[in-house]
Amino acid sequence: MIRLLALAGLLAISACARQAPAPPPAAATATPESQTAAPPQSSAPPATPAASAQSETEQATASQESGGAETETHARSDASLEKIAGMPPGAQLPSGKWQPGVNYDPVVPAQPTNVAPGKVEVIEVFWLACPHCYDLEPFIRAWLKAKAAYIEFVRVPVMWQPIHRAHARLYYTLEALGQPGLFQKAFDTIHQLLQRGQPPLFGNTEDETFRMQQSFAVQNGVSADDFAKAYNSFTVNSQLQRAEELTQRYHVQGVPFIAVNGKYTTDVVKAGGEARLIELINDLAAAEHGH
Repeated sequence: MIRLLALAGLLAISACARQAPAPPPAAATATPESQTAAPPQSSAPPATPAASAQSETEQATASQESGGAETETHARSDASLEKIAGMPPGAQLPSGKWQPGVNYDPVVPAQPTNVAPGKVEVIEVFWLACPHCYDLEPFIRAWLKAKAAYIEFVRVPVMWQPIHRAHARLYYTLEALGQPGLFQKAFDTIHQLLQRGQPPLFGNTEDETFRMQQSFAVQNGVSADDFAKAYNSFTVNSQLQRAEELTQRYHVQGVPFIAVNGKYTTDVVKAGGEARLIELINDLAAAEHGH
């Protein structure tokens, strides 16, 4: 059974579980008609690796096709999206560097943020077992050391299927214990287990998952009792509920997924790579700070 679970985990990881059933989101992301619309989520089964790979390929192809549209039509589309997003002319992004609807999408209506006045919220929706999130992490860590002081960075674990929720609970439990340094350790451990074909801190039952995750924490200096108390605490459950709401509100269909100040969303594919994604985040955040 464990081997079957590990295999299922590996298949899910390879796809980064890009599709997940979810109720209709409160927010819609404005996209040009040239981009492929997302399939309905209410009855869709979890993505298989082949279907996910095809979806990812189609997404990249759609981005390339939209970038090759006629200049006049694209200019009108860009202007319309900028107007919808409410970005004043003086705060728009560098001309010709980024294209709305191609590199990033305005969110309509804009979503509420949870930062102080003068701050710009940048959310990364991620999954501890996602290889694309793991590849992006070194870029995020370097960026955190150099980012503008007005940027508030928030990690939000995606809440799709039981394995995602289990890893989200581990993430928030480590936070509640005041052990943010164990985030990278958990990231590394899960991917090392996957490489060995072992269950990625996720078992056949909730109790088995708890024991695996508790054992990981104890091996890294956390008291077993402290971990158990935090695991089902009000704080952790409240954070999980908020993560669930954000996953649905932004209609997250793939991770890593970036939301800037509740107004723009993007990802590695749209930006054109990890390094370009960091540049785009900085430019979007700077434009928001300039309002």
